[in-house]
Amino acid sequence: MAKVPTTVITGFLGAGKTTLIRHLLQNAQGRRLALIINEFGDVGVDGELMKGCNEEACPEDDIVELANGCICCTVADDFLPTMQKLLDRADPPEHIIIETSGLALPKPLVKAFQWPNIRNRATVDGVIALIDADAVAAGRFATDEAALAAARAADPSLDHDSPLEELYEDQLACADLVVLNKADLIDGEALAAVERDIAGETRPGVRVIRASHGAVDIAVLLGLGAGAEDDVDTRVSHHDSEEDHDHDDFDSFVVIGGEVADTAALLAAIGKAIETHDILRIKGFVAVAGKPARLLVQAVGPRIQHHFDRAWKADEPRRTQLVVIGQKGLDRAVIENAIGAVIG
Repeated sequence: MAKVPTTVITGFLGAGKTTLIRHLLQNAQGRRLALIINEFGDVGVDGELMKGCNEEACPEDDIVELANGCICCTVADDFLPTMQKLLDRADPPEHIIIETSGLALPKPLVKAFQWPNIRNRATVDGVIALIDADAVAAGRFATDEAALAAARAADPSLDHDSPLEELYEDQLACADLVVLNKADLIDGEALAAVERDIAGETRPGVRVIRASHGAVDIAVLLGLGAGAEDDVDTRVSHHDSEEDHDHDDFDSFVVIGGEVADTAALLAAIGKAIETHDILRIKGFVAVAGKPARLLVQAVGPRIQHHFDRAWKADEPRRTQLVVIGQKGLDRAVIENAIGAVIG
C-alpha cells in the first residue's frame, strides 16, 4: 500500500501560513486532504479560518487542531495519535497537510515519521518554509551586529543568536522548498537581498519561489517526493544537542472582552501596545457593536490588518478574543489594561 504523502508547512509568526493553506484548500483540484493545525496560544484562530474553505476537499472532520503551543514538543502525546487516527480511517486522506505553530521547530516533527507505526504508512512529501519577505528585509530576525560586538566585548561567552534568529535559521535549514511570501511589499533590490540571505541558510538544491498573499499553485507545493524522514540528519538545527525543545523565550496570553464600540480606537490601542512592548503577533476575533459579522484582526510587527470574515453563528457568544505573543517578559497586566480599555 502506498504511503500517504504529508506536507509540513512551517514559518515564523505571521509569515502567511494560514493564507497559503486556505489558497491550497480552495484550489485542491479534486484532492482529498486532511489538515493538522498547531497553534501557540489558547484560542484556535487558524482552525476557524480554515473551516468551510472547501468542504469537498477537506471537510471540518478532517481539520484537526492541536492547541498545545508546540507540536514539536508533544510529538508522542498529540501528533502521533492524531496521525494514526487519520491513517486508520477506512478511507484515509490522499494527502495530509500539517501547519506548525510559528514558534515550532520542524525537525522533531520530521523525525516522528521514523516511528514504526507511522513510517510504513506515511512519508514527509516535503517541508515548506514560508518566509515573510518584508520582515526579513527589515532585519526582524537578525542580530544587531553593532550591539552584538559591544555585548561580546563585555561578555565573550555570549551566545550569538537571538531566539528569533535561531527559529528562522532552523526552519530554513529543514526546508525542501522556501516560499518567499509578501514579495509585493518590498522592492526588487531588497527582495534579491533577502533571497541571498535565504540561500546562505538552506541546503544545496532547495528552491526559493516568490509569492504574494500565499498564492502558490498546488502542483508546486504538493508532490515534492522528498521523503524528508530519510535524510533528517542533513537538516542541521541549533537544537540538535538538546533533549527537549521549550519555549521559555516566549510568552502568550489572551485578552478577552465584550463588544467594541470604536474599532479605530481598538486598532490604535493595539498599535500602541505593539510599539511599546515589542509584541511579535496579535491575532483574533472582535465583536463590533451593531455589526452582524465578526472582525478578524491580524497584527504582525507594526502591520495590522482587519476585515469582517463571516457572520456570527446563532450559537456562539459575541465576544472579543485576541491572542498576544511576544518574547519573554511581556507586561501582561499593562497590555491587557491598554487593550481592554476599549473592549466592552
